[in-house]
Amino acid sequence: MTSPDFVTGEAVALDLRPAALPSRVVAGLIDVLLQALVFTVVGALFTATSLALSEAATQALGVVLLVVTLIVYPVTFETLLRGRTPGKAVMGLRVVRDDGGPIAFRQALARGLAGAFLERPGITLFSAGVVCSLLNEKGKRIGDLLAGTVVLRERVAVRGGTVATMPPQLADWAAGLNLSGLGDELALSVRQFVSRAGSLTPEARDQLGGQLVAAVTGAVGPAPEGAPGWAVLAAVLAERRRRESERLAAPVASYAPAERVPVPVAQPAVMEAPSPPAPGPGGFAAPS
Repeated sequence: MTSPDFVTGEAVALDLRPAALPSRVVAGLIDVLLQALVFTVVGALFTATSLALSEAATQALGVVLLVVTLIVYPVTFETLLRGRTPGKAVMGLRVVRDDGGPIAFRQALARGLAGAFLERPGITLFSAGVVCSLLNEKGKRIGDLLAGTVVLRERVAVRGGTVATMPPQLADWAAGLNLSGLGDELALSVRQFVSRAGSLTPEARDQLGGQLVAAVTGAVGPAPEGAPGWAVLAAVLAERRRRESERLAAPVASYAPAERVPVPVAQPAVMEAPSPPAPGPGGFAAPS
């Protein structure tokens, strides 16, 4: 199993990818056009009010105009929109911290200052930011390196396989879990196993599924008595995805019984069920 380029959590690790340079360029051009509009409008207001001002005051207003256009614009939008400017929103991009969390004002400010003085219209005239992005495996520009951030694509479909959904019977149990012990590597392994369980042989599913259930329950605590292994894995992954989505202020689908898609994972004694499927302890139905 190979790890993706960016890992923040179970679903985020697989669904979000570092933004490609072309999409970032288009987003930047959209923002440049809007910044030019801001410059024109605010500049017209300054011009109308600077007739009675001294030359020094007029120059000071010009500096303020540049600051508003080049720094206040990106910093304000990225802080209020949790990592997005209008251009990024159009292109489906978002800035997050290296650990996957939403950025705060300090990260937005560091990116804005680097963009104003080192990159876009700065001393390097775009070249340093472009070269840095091409050389970095996550597409980071100078501002990202200084702020500890990365720009991700949000509009990426899950690439095949089964997506774990919350078993309704385990929703309350999962909501109270402490997932701090469930590391990105383990969550990614479980996610990949769930998505590819249908293509594995029964022997491989039994062996790997049992190992993962043991590892997950060891990290988050014991599962409810009688809960099938597939339900435990699905509940933990769905809850992790929900929490990561909340951190990124993304919409989260509600847990509805009609939407449950059981994951066909077999595990000796715990994950096997009689055929035909029948409700087991706790109201669970074995996956078909």
